[in-house]
Amino acid sequence: MDYILDGFKEAFLLLIRGDSEIYKIIFLSIMVSGLSTLLATLIGLPLGIYTGIRNFPLKKLYGSVLFTSMGIPPVVIGLIVTIFLSRKGPLGTFELLFTPEAMVIAQFVLVLPIVTGILFGTAREKGKKAYEVAKTLGANRREILFLLIRELQASVLLAIMSGFGRAISEVGAVMLVGGNIKGQTRVMTTFITMNNSMGAYEKSIAMAIVLLTISLIVNGISHHMTGGRSYVD
Repeated sequence: MDYILDGFKEAFLLLIRGDSEIYKIIFLSIMVSGLSTLLATLIGLPLGIYTGIRNFPLKKLYGSVLFTSMGIPPVVIGLIVTIFLSRKGPLGTFELLFTPEAMVIAQFVLVLPIVTGILFGTAREKGKKAYEVAKTLGANRREILFLLIRELQASVLLAIMSGFGRAISEVGAVMLVGGNIKGQTRVMTTFITMNNSMGAYEKSIAMAIVLLTISLIVNGISHHMTGGRSYVD
């Protein structure tokens, strides 16, 4: 047990010393996860709400595929993105493999089904009534979308926070497409994995504390923005 307590002590010292590598890794992790979640939200939010409230052929099949895709193993997504971005792949000419851009793409593919799926399910159950009211009042498409976002506010925040949480805690996909290159593509999860395998537990614990703190802050913000309501109100 002593090495665990020593690990927490060393972790605290590591954080307050202002290690530039640690803070660079934290910044890159937040930047990559934040950007991938933003892109996934811009597409997944209107797509999830629209497909949730509309009736169209094969909607049940669409929903089944969408919900299934929410659980695709990250390492599979990482492999697929790697194949597309490799030199022999269809996007190889852009030379994005082992760059932060490749990590954003992989996390975007991972987060998009989560955001879309959560909003599709909620809009299908709770959005139709608001949609019909908006149409009766003569609202245009943009006004209807904003009204639905407001009505489904808690679920929208849940979708975004779930997507961000999945992105920032993911390790398999970013390891494959990013390569864990020091100073370039090393993020918190790959840092923890690497140091844990090397037996440098104090560094792993320090980064785990930061990762946990970020998760708590994000959940606290979303809880505050929903006025303390349950996510599934």
